Amino acid sequence: MLCPCRGKLKLLVVSLSFVILFTWLYLLVGNSENGRSLLLSACLVESTEARLLERDVLASRVREVEEENRQIRLQLSQSQGLAAQPAEGNYGNQQWVASADTGPEDVENTAEERANHSECSRSPTAEKCELIHVACVCAGHNASRDVVTLVKSILFHRRNPLHFHFITDTVANQILSTLFQSWMVPSVQVSFYDADELKSEVSWIPNKHYSGIYGLMKLTLTKALPSNLSKAIVLDTDITFATDIAELWAIFRKFTEKQVIGLVENQSDWYLGNLWKNHKPWPALGRGFNTGVILLYLERLRRIGWEQMWRLTAERELMSMLSTSLADQDIFNAFIKQNPVLVHQLPCFWNVQLSDHTRSEQCYTEVSDLKVIHWNSPKKLRVKNKHVEFFRNLYLTFLEYDGNLLRRELFGCPSQASSEGTVLQHALEELDEDDQCYDFRRERIMVHRVHLYFLQYEYTPTDDGTDITLVAQLSMDRLQMLEAICKHWEGPISLALYMSDAEAQQFLRYAQASEVLKNRKNVGYHIVYKEGQFYPVNLVRNVALRNVNTPYVFLTDVDFLPVYGLYDYLRKSIVQLDMANTKKALVVPAFETLRYRLSFPKSKAELLSMLDMGTLYTFRYHVWTKGHAPTNYAKWRTATTPYKVEWEADFEPYVVVRRDCPEYDQRFVGFGWNKVSHIMELDAQEYDLIVLPNAFMIHMPHAPSFDISKFRSSPSYRYCLTTLKDEFHQDLSRKYGSAALKYLTAQRNI
Repeated sequence: MLCPCRGKLKLLVVSLSFVILFTWLYLLVGNSENGRSLLLSACLVESTEARLLERDVLASRVREVEEENRQIRLQLSQSQGLAAQPAEGNYGNQQWVASADTGPEDVENTAEERANHSECSRSPTAEKCELIHVACVCAGHNASRDVVTLVKSILFHRRNPLHFHFITDTVANQILSTLFQSWMVPSVQVSFYDADELKSEVSWIPNKHYSGIYGLMKLTLTKALPSNLSKAIVLDTDITFATDIAELWAIFRKFTEKQVIGLVENQSDWYLGNLWKNHKPWPALGRGFNTGVILLYLERLRRIGWEQMWRLTAERELMSMLSTSLADQDIFNAFIKQNPVLVHQLPCFWNVQLSDHTRSEQCYTEVSDLKVIHWNSPKKLRVKNKHVEFFRNLYLTFLEYDGNLLRRELFGCPSQASSEGTVLQHALEELDEDDQCYDFRRERIMVHRVHLYFLQYEYTPTDDGTDITLVAQLSMDRLQMLEAICKHWEGPISLALYMSDAEAQQFLRYAQASEVLKNRKNVGYHIVYKEGQFYPVNLVRNVALRNVNTPYVFLTDVDFLPVYGLYDYLRKSIVQLDMANTKKALVVPAFETLRYRLSFPKSKAELLSMLDMGTLYTFRYHVWTKGHAPTNYAKWRTATTPYKVEWEADFEPYVVVRRDCPEYDQRFVGFGWNKVSHIMELDAQEYDLIVLPNAFMIHMPHAPSFDISKFRSSPSYRYCLTTLKDEFHQDLSRKYGSAALKYLTAQRNI
C-alpha cells in the first residue's frame, strides 16, 4: 500500500533537487555577466540606481523560486505525514499554521516564529496614542479582586490610551465602577455591559467548568460590545502582563485577510486525550488553543456570521459531548478545527500557562521573553512549576503595588478628563498653598481609591423592615478587633478599612485564615486606599455608611464591643419607638476598661457590679467627660424605659439612626471633632436623642493612635482644628438658619 506513496516521494525529491539546481545556475550566470558577487541579504543597499533596479529584478525572481520551494516542501511534509499515518489527535499545529500565516515565509521560518525568535524582521508596534481596547468578563467578588491585579499590570507597562470593556454581573459592576470612578487614571476609559442580558445566549449550553455560565460569555462578545468596535484584546481575569499591551495589539497587523482570531496553543495535553480512562476532550486541532488571551477581530467575525457559526458548532458537538469541560475554550477549539484558516497562532510567550503538567517552560529562556503569565490552574499561586516562585513574586509585585502611582499622564497623548477629575482639579486650584491649613483643606476634597466588597458578601433582607447594620471604620492596627466584634454582633456589618495595597492583601490573608471571619458572609469589607498624610476618618466612615443594605444603622467604632444580644434588642427598640415614622437617634451608653483581658458582662446588672468595683468606667471619664456626660449615666443605672436627653456641646454618643441620616463632615480628619460635628448636625435636623436603658458597649484598650499624638504635640494641628470648627459652625448656620446659632453660642461658652 505504501508503494504509490514512495513513488510520489521520489518524484517530489527529484523535482525539488532540479529546482534548487536551476536556481543556483541562474544566480551564478547572473553574477558572471556582471563581474561581481551577489549578496542575498534582506538588508543590502546598493549605491547606484542601476544596481538597485537589478537587485529588485533578482530579488523578485528569488521570491518566486522560494515560493515554489515552499510549496514543494509543504507537499513533501504532507506526503510524509500521510505515509506515517499519525493519529489525528497527536500532532501539533505547525503544518496548517505554515499555510495560513502571513507573508511568503516557508515552513522553517514559521517554526522559528513558533520558537519565539526573530532575526531580520521587526515586530509591528502600535501607533503612538492609538486607543487599545481590552475586554474582560468579570462576575462576583473574587473575580473583581483578581481583575484589579490584571489592570495594574497593564497600567504599569502601558504607553497608550486604554478602553476597558467589562461584561459584569451586578456585584462586579458596583465594585469596578466605584473603583475606576475613584481611581481616576488619565487616558483610561471604562464601559460596562450587563451579563444578565447575555445569559440567554449561552444558558442552553451545559458547562462543567467552575466558571459557570460566565465562562461562556466570551462567545457573545460580537453582540455584547459596540457594533462600531472593530477589534479587541480579550483577557481572563487571572492574567498578569509583563510587557506593554501595545505589543500584543500590534499583532493584529500580522493577520491575513481571512484571519479573525489570534490565540496561543494550549500548553497542556488536555486536547490530546487519554489523560485518564475514558477521557474524551472536545475536538481540537492538535494540542488545541487556550482562550485566556484572545485577539478578536470583531468586525470580521460579524462579517462571517460568527454568532451563527459558533452556535452550529456547539449544537453539533453537544450531541455527542453532552457538556463542555473548559467552557468557551471547548467551543472555540471545535470551531477552529473546522475552520483553521481563520486563526492566527500567537507565539506562546503571549500566554504562558501555569497549570500543572504544561509545556510552559518551552515558552521562555530568559526573563525578557515573558510577555503574559496565565494562572489558569484552579490552584492559582500554588501551581506546580519549576519557576513558580519567580512568577509568584512577579504577580505579588502588582498585587501589592500602590495603585495611586499608576495615575500618570501619557505625555503627548491628548486625554479628556472625567467630570470628577475636572471638578477636583478646579477645587485644588482654588486652594491657597500658602494657607497654614492647606493640607487639611486639600484632604477634604481628595478622592481616595475605593474597592467595595473586598470579600464575599451575602445579605438577605428581613421581612419586618427592622434590620440594622453595625457601621465602623478601622486601619491595620485595629484588625485584631474583627473576630471579637463578629462574635458579639450577629447582624450585618459594614466596615471600611483604611489601608495601603500591601496592607489590604495582609488583611485578605488574615480573613481567609480566620475561622470566625470566613464563616461570616454578612460582613461587607470596603477598602479605602491610603493617600495623603492624614487619616480621613469621616470619609472612611461615609464609605461604610453608604454601602449599607438595611433600613437602620448602628454608628460605632471598631474598638467597642457591644453587649451580647444587642442586635435583637435594637431591632425590638426600633419597633417600640416607631423609628420608621419619627426622627430619633437611639443612644447606646459607652463604657471602657483598662484591662486587655475582660470577663465581658452579660447583662446590665453584671456591668453595674463591675462599674462599682472599678473594673469598668464610663467612657473617657478621666480624659474627656463632656463627650458622654449628657447620656446621664446616673439616670441610666436605674432606668427601665428609654429616656430623652438634650444635646450639649462636644456630645459624641454612639447612636442608632435610619440609613438616610446625614453623612459625616469630611473636613475633619485625624483626631478631633469627627463625631461631635455629626451629632451636632443630627440635632440641627431635629433628631430626638433617646437613651436605651438595657443597651451598652465597652471600649477595649489599645495603644494611642498616631493622629492623637499629632494633636497633642502639634500647635499647628490644634490651630487648624479650631479653624475648621469655626468654618463648620458658619456652614451650619447657612444651612439651618438661626436654629444653628445655639451651637456657636455653646462653643464660645466652653
